[in-house]
Amino acid sequence: LSVCPEDESIIMSSFVNTMTSLSVKQVEDGEVFDFRGMRLDWFRLQAYTSVSKASLSLADHRELGKMMNTIIFHTKMVDSLVEMLVETSDLSIFCFYSRAFEKMFQQCLELPSQSRYSIAFPLLCTHFMSCTHELCPEERHHIGDRSLSLCNMFLDEMAKQARNLITDICTEQCTLSDQLLPKHCAKTISQAVNKKSKKQTGKKGEPEREKPGVESMRKNRLVVTNLDKLHTALSELCFSINYVPNMAVWEHTFTPREYLTSHLEIRFTKSIVGMTMYNQATQEIAKPSELLTSVRAYMTVLQSIENYVQIDITRVFNNVLLQQTQHLDSHGEPTITSLYTNWYLETLLRQVSNGYIAYFPAMKAFVNLPTENELTFNAEEYSDISEMRSLSELLGPYGMKFLSESLMWHISSQVAELKKLVVENVDVLTQMRTSFDKPDQMAALFKRLSSVDSVLKRMTIIGVILSFRSLAQEALRDVLSYHIPFLVSSIEDFKDHIPRETDMKVAMNVYELSSAAGLPCEIDPALVVALSSQKSENISPEEEYKIACLLMVFVAVSLPTLASNVMSQYSPAIEGHCNNIHCLAKAINQIAAALFTIHKGSIEDRLKEFLALASSSLLKIGQETDKTTTRNRESVYLLLDMIVQESPFLTMDLLESCFPYVLLRNAYHAVYKQSVTSSA
Repeated sequence: LSVCPEDESIIMSSFVNTMTSLSVKQVEDGEVFDFRGMRLDWFRLQAYTSVSKASLSLADHRELGKMMNTIIFHTKMVDSLVEMLVETSDLSIFCFYSRAFEKMFQQCLELPSQSRYSIAFPLLCTHFMSCTHELCPEERHHIGDRSLSLCNMFLDEMAKQARNLITDICTEQCTLSDQLLPKHCAKTISQAVNKKSKKQTGKKGEPEREKPGVESMRKNRLVVTNLDKLHTALSELCFSINYVPNMAVWEHTFTPREYLTSHLEIRFTKSIVGMTMYNQATQEIAKPSELLTSVRAYMTVLQSIENYVQIDITRVFNNVLLQQTQHLDSHGEPTITSLYTNWYLETLLRQVSNGYIAYFPAMKAFVNLPTENELTFNAEEYSDISEMRSLSELLGPYGMKFLSESLMWHISSQVAELKKLVVENVDVLTQMRTSFDKPDQMAALFKRLSSVDSVLKRMTIIGVILSFRSLAQEALRDVLSYHIPFLVSSIEDFKDHIPRETDMKVAMNVYELSSAAGLPCEIDPALVVALSSQKSENISPEEEYKIACLLMVFVAVSLPTLASNVMSQYSPAIEGHCNNIHCLAKAINQIAAALFTIHKGSIEDRLKEFLALASSSLLKIGQETDKTTTRNRESVYLLLDMIVQESPFLTMDLLESCFPYVLLRNAYHAVYKQSVTSSA
C-alpha cells in the first residue's frame, strides 16, 4: 500500500498478528477459536475506507477486499459453522425473486417425476417472514402479503393441475362406460346375423369390431397407456397435496386438501351440466339414462381419489348433486333439473300438443306418430320407464317436485283459459245443466255453444301433461322404493289409512308427503296449490264454484263431437287413441278433484253429474244416422269406461245406471274387430 493512515495501519497489523499466531497444534489440542473480533475489525476497516474523503480508498484496492472477504469466510467456517449452514441453506431470499421462484414452480409442476416435490414451494412461503429485519419494519407487511399471495397461488395451481388430471381420467372412463351402453350392442347383433348369412353365401363380412374390455388386456408390461400415465401423474401430485394437513403463513392457515375439494366441486358441477349436451338451437339433449351412466363413471373416479388424498368426497357429491336438484345452483347457473324440465315441457310435450307424438298407455311411454315432418328425436327414447327412472335418479325428489310444479303451472294456465270459455257460454251451460233429460232442448242449446273444440283440445293437453306426470311419479316411486323401502312403505301406510272424517287440511298434508314420494293420490296436492293461486278478487267464491261446475258440464256435453274426428279411433295395441283423447279421463278426474277440493264441494256429486250429462250426450249420437259425425262413435263410448276406471270416486254400478254396459261391451268388440281387419 502506498499510503496507510495510522488507524488503518493498526487494524491491518492486528489482522497479520492474529493470522500468524495460528498453528496446527492449536487444532490438535482442541482449542476453541473465536474470530468475531477480527471480523469486527474488518467491518471497521471497511467503514474507514469507504467514506468520501478517506486517504485510503478501498475501491482503489480491490484485491485487498477480495482477500479479506475470503479470509472472513474461512474464519466463519471455523468458529460459526451452524450460523453459516443456516445462512447458506435459507431459501427465504426467494421472497425478493418471485418471478424466478414462480418459474421454478411451474417447471416442477410440469414434470410428473418432480410434481411430488411441488409442496416445497408453498412450504417455503412459511419462511418468508424470516427475511424481515428490525431495522426495516415497514417491509413486514409487504413480505407478509407476498408470502400469502404466492402460497395461495401455488396451492391453487397444484389443485388445478390435479383437477385437470382427474377430469382427463373421468373423460377416459366415461368413454369406456359409454361403450357398454345397450345401444352399441345392435351393431354386434347385426354383425352376428350378417356373419351367418355370409357363411351361407360364402362371402366375407365386415371386420369384427373390438369389444369393450380389450383395453385391459396387456401383452407386454412395458406398454403404457394414456390412462396409466394420468394415474401415475395424479398419484405423484396427490402425494404432494396430502404431504401436510395445513400450513401457517403470516397468521393465516392454508389447507391444501380444501383447495382440491373446492376445485373438484366446481369442475364436477360444470361437467354434469356439460354432459347433458343441451343445445338450445336444435333442442337436443342427452338421454337421462346415458347421462346417469356418465355421472356414475365420473363419481367412481372421484371416489378413487380418496385412495390418494384424505378428502371427504361424499361431501363433494352431496354439495354438487343436491344443487343439481334445484332450479339454479349456488352460482346462479342453470342445473340439469332446469334443463330437463324445460326440454320436456317445451320440446316433448309441445310436440304432443301439435299432434306429432301420442301417449301409449300400453307401453307407458310417449311415441312418435308417422307424419310428414319427422322429429329430430325419438320420444320413446326419452319417456319410457327406464328413462324416467334415470331422470328420477338424477333429479331426486326435489328435482321431480320442481318438474311437477312446472307442469302444474302449465295446467293452471290452461284451466284459466277454460274458465274464460265457460264465462262466455255461462247462460247456455246453466240451461244445459238442468235440461240433460230433454234431448231436443239439449240439441238446440248445444248449437249455441262456442269454442267446443278449444275446450276439448285444452282438456286433452291437460290430460297429456297429467299422464306425463304420472309416468314421472311412478318412476320416482320405483327409485325411492329401491333406495328407501322402509320409509316409502311407512308413507304408503299413512296414505292408505286416512280416516274419511279427517279434516281436509290434514289429509292434504298427507297427500303432499305421498306425492313427494311418488305415490298416486285421490286429490293431487300440487294441482290444488296451482289452481288455488288462480282465485280472482273480482269474482265471489260462489261464482267461482259455479264456473267450476259449468266447466265439467261443458266438457261432458262436448264429448260427442270427438266421434266425428278421424283420429279418434281407439287402438287396442296402444290401449288408447292416436289424438290422445284417452288422456281426457285423467284430466277430468284430476281437475274435478282439485277444483271441488278448493271450493269445498262434493267431488263425488259433481262427477256423478258429469257422468249423467256425458252419458246422455253420448247416447244421443247412437241414434244419429250421419256416418261422418258418428264414424268413431264406439271409440268415444270407451271414454266413459276409462273415466270410471281412472276415478277413485266413481263405480261401474253408477255407470251402469247411466249408460248400458251392453253398449260398452259392443263398443269394445267393434274396435277390436276393426283393428284386426285394418291390420290384416
